[in-house]
Amino acid sequence: MLRWIESRVDDPVAHELLTEYFDSRAAGFPRQQGRYRTTFPVPDDFIVPYGIFLVAVDDDDTQLGCGGIRRLESAGIDIRRYEVKHLYLRTAARGQGSGRALLAELECRARAFDATELVLDTNASLEAAGNLYRSSGYRDIPPYNENPNATNWYRKIL
Repeated sequence: MLRWIESRVDDPVAHELLTEYFDSRAAGFPRQQGRYRTTFPVPDDFIVPYGIFLVAVDDDDTQLGCGGIRRLESAGIDIRRYEVKHLYLRTAARGQGSGRALLAELECRARAFDATELVLDTNASLEAAGNLYRSSGYRDIPPYNENPNATNWYRKIL
C-alpha cells in the first residue's frame, strides 16, 4: 500500500529521487532536441501553502517515487494555478497504478490549497506519462512556460 511523506525537495531522500529522475531524463532525452537541462527545484516553492513535495513509500518504507505541486502566478482574477512537477517513480513501482495514485494525491493537495486548475509540462518521448495525464483528465494547452525540455503542456480544471 502506498503512502505519502511530506518532504522538502532538498531533503536527502527527495534529492536522491530527483537526481535519479534527472539522470534518467538526460539519458533518454531525444537527441534531436539537444541536451537535457537539469534544474533542481527551488525549496521554498514547495512549502505549504505555496506548494508541497511528496515522497511515495510502501509498507516497508521503501521510497518508490516523488512528485510535487507549486503555485504559479495568477492566470486570472478567479484562477489559482498550481503546477505538477517532477512526478517520478522508480522502475520497480511502474505499471502498478502508483503514478496514477501519486497524481491523484497531488490533485487532492492542490484542491486543499484552493487551486482552480493544475498545469504541467512533459516531453512527448515520455509516452506513459502523456497517457497518464490525458487519461486523468488533462487536456493539451499552448505553452505556459519556456521549459526547453518540454514538448507538451497540459491543464486540468479542478
